[in-house]
Amino acid sequence: MKNFIEEVTWRGMLHDVMPGTEEHLLEQMRVAYVGIDPTADSLHIGHLVGVMMLKHFQLSGHKPLALVGGATGMIGDPSGKSNERNLLDEATLRHNQYAIKGQLSRFLDFTSDAPNAAELVNNYDWMKEFTFLDFIRDVGKHITVNYMMAKDSVKKRLSSESAEGMSFTEFTYQLVQGYDFLHLFKAKNCTLQMGGSDQWGNITTGTELVRRKESGKAYALTCPLITKADGTKFGKSEGGNIWLDAARTSPYKFYQYWLNTSDLDAEKYIKIFTFLSKEEIETLTEEHRKEPHLRILQKRLAEEITIMVHSKEDLDNAIKASNILFGNSTSEDLRQLDEKTFLDVFDGVPQAEIAKAEIASGLGIVDALAGKSGFLSSNGEARRALKENSIAVNKEKVGEDYSISDTDLINGQFVLLQRGKKNYFVIRAI
Repeated sequence: MKNFIEEVTWRGMLHDVMPGTEEHLLEQMRVAYVGIDPTADSLHIGHLVGVMMLKHFQLSGHKPLALVGGATGMIGDPSGKSNERNLLDEATLRHNQYAIKGQLSRFLDFTSDAPNAAELVNNYDWMKEFTFLDFIRDVGKHITVNYMMAKDSVKKRLSSESAEGMSFTEFTYQLVQGYDFLHLFKAKNCTLQMGGSDQWGNITTGTELVRRKESGKAYALTCPLITKADGTKFGKSEGGNIWLDAARTSPYKFYQYWLNTSDLDAEKYIKIFTFLSKEEIETLTEEHRKEPHLRILQKRLAEEITIMVHSKEDLDNAIKASNILFGNSTSEDLRQLDEKTFLDVFDGVPQAEIAKAEIASGLGIVDALAGKSGFLSSNGEARRALKENSIAVNKEKVGEDYSISDTDLINGQFVLLQRGKKNYFVIRAI
């Protein structure tokens, strides 16, 4: 058995832990769970800390449970949120559950016959037949309103600063989550719940239910909420969440997110989001501090996590795509980009639409640069740039006699114009 608490502590993944948890975990194989919100059919990187904790738990010789909150997803968690979430139907929740399990399988061993193989559970399965009367009789009477009101997540929503107030549905959330812990304690011998630091109140409601209903001992452990050194929200880009699903966030964009991490954050994230050893991380950090311009930490972090979430092939393609803007890439590299990656790479680059028929019949390069696109201000400027040999079409230098045709179309619709090293323009054929 590895010391799980020791592992998550040096990695900066421990915020709060109930006394006695470390000793409890060192005695024998234990079972722990983390709850995952199933309101989308993909996890995003905000979920990754909990997933990494489950993986470290499994690597330490213990059994992880990933709980998909099908029932709690129908209610909405008040902690840290000012509004109730949208409520989902069962079919949508089931679809999301299967998609999430596929992503979790890249981290957790669900399939081996090892005693500590991971399991996916859904609280909807044990809550759907539970009547309201049974719930308030069997669960509600064991937890006082005073106890529930004392939780920070409740106090925040009931404070004078909150204009929304709090619905009864949300107020009962901690009881439903507490019952999950009680159910897993009885059904799976689960004695530990882990989650973000904002979940401490909900988790300890569960340990209290186990104590009062079963005279049992259950434990709580939380990790810090991940922040960025500049104060902006972790896990978000201008386009919204950074998802693990390649259809929602391309591997290129995923890779770039980690590559653009600040030095301070990279030192923190490489401990949390990789499985590199303490010695290796210390060596990388030392090298990085000597030559920060080489971005050693960011590159290693981006590589490790892109392979883990996607694949080595996706990483290689993301690096190639990155080099299209910042390195010596070829027309061939450009043509290998799928449409989504192409648009991600050239996000923010000015574009013009030109009829496909015009391109098919041959579009003179001077027209393409000036009159038809507005990339350059005039035909004269276009001719000067061509004489200077500073114009490229799809990464290949061209002269004044060049004509763009449909063979130049990338993915059947894009042509990349370039002046010098850094000025790009995209023609989109319509």
